[in-house]
Amino acid sequence: MTEFEKKVAALRTHHEELLSRKNEPIEWGNGIYDKYKYPILTAAHIPLEWKYDFNEKDNPYLMQRIMCNAALNSGAIKWNDKYCLVVRVEGADRKSYFAVAESPNGIDNFRFWDEPITMPDDVIPATNVYDMRITQHEDGWIYGVFCAERHDDSQPGNLSAATATAGIARTKDLKTWYRLPDLKTKSQQRNVVLHPEFVDGKYAFYTRPQDGFIDTGSGGGIGWALVDDITNAEVKDEKIINARHYHTITEVKNGEGPHPIKTPKGWLHLAHGVRATADGLRYVLYMYMTSLEDPTKVIAQPGGYFLVPEGDEYYGDVMNVAFANGWIADEDGKVFIYYASADTRMHVATSTIDKLIDYCMNTPEDGLYTAASVETIKKLIAKNRNL
Repeated sequence: MTEFEKKVAALRTHHEELLSRKNEPIEWGNGIYDKYKYPILTAAHIPLEWKYDFNEKDNPYLMQRIMCNAALNSGAIKWNDKYCLVVRVEGADRKSYFAVAESPNGIDNFRFWDEPITMPDDVIPATNVYDMRITQHEDGWIYGVFCAERHDDSQPGNLSAATATAGIARTKDLKTWYRLPDLKTKSQQRNVVLHPEFVDGKYAFYTRPQDGFIDTGSGGGIGWALVDDITNAEVKDEKIINARHYHTITEVKNGEGPHPIKTPKGWLHLAHGVRATADGLRYVLYMYMTSLEDPTKVIAQPGGYFLVPEGDEYYGDVMNVAFANGWIADEDGKVFIYYASADTRMHVATSTIDKLIDYCMNTPEDGLYTAASVETIKKLIAKNRNL
């Protein structure tokens, strides 16, 4: 065996140790969900064949020819009895692409399929695509709705000026994707999610209207829109169903995460809220529930955040960010919540349908004032004293 072959063998052994590492729950959580010790996907999990040229003549020093920066913001679906994530993989060149990684148990041993997804372009090619939400719709297709980013050509001298639309694609096998025209809306859209069922015979979308690429401006929160034809989807009427509020976790903006989970008590929603701090924007996750009879009617919303970055999750490319656009509910009621930390890596937290319903329906709402918060705490103290 040559020295080059020894290096390759050692590299493959090291990589396999990472992929096969067993994950374990962290003790002393909050009783709502269990977090796990290790991230489930990082840049280091990317297949070696995507990064290295293993021809010794062409790459005698065994350098990475195509470096990877992050694995984050993954859509999720249970497919062929495997837990599949449609991962946003970001290269060293800042371009993101989609790739499927699957696990036999949903918490470890995630392995990428052989090649990244080849995503067809819309009429106007996007410079970057990312953050796909996966919806297995009752029409028989699996849909991916994602952000398609392009330069804002109305500002030719500003290389940071961008526009965002909701790209739409569908598939039957997660391998071959058929691109549909981007969602037509009056405002920019970066967080659009397809509801899994028809509503009044129409496709339903959760939206987040924005005046600009970053700032929501007059955008009031998470919106709702019905569309007649998904092959030429256009939002004509849009209403806010989950609003932003001053001095809360949603003050700057909020957006739907994955599509909601249907339960006997209502639709479970996972969303993200953003507020400003002296150190920049803080992204957290929160939950709410809507009615089965009217998916636009909020029936429960616990106050404050549901999940935030903790420990090493805080550190990365964009500090103080937790973001989720994928979760999986098993038939036995177990829920796998897939979230990214610091725009850098993927994690999993596990809970159950019953726990999440209990959390949503029995956790006090945000009273929006300090006085209300104190009264809520005092009521709990008094209740515990009387036990």
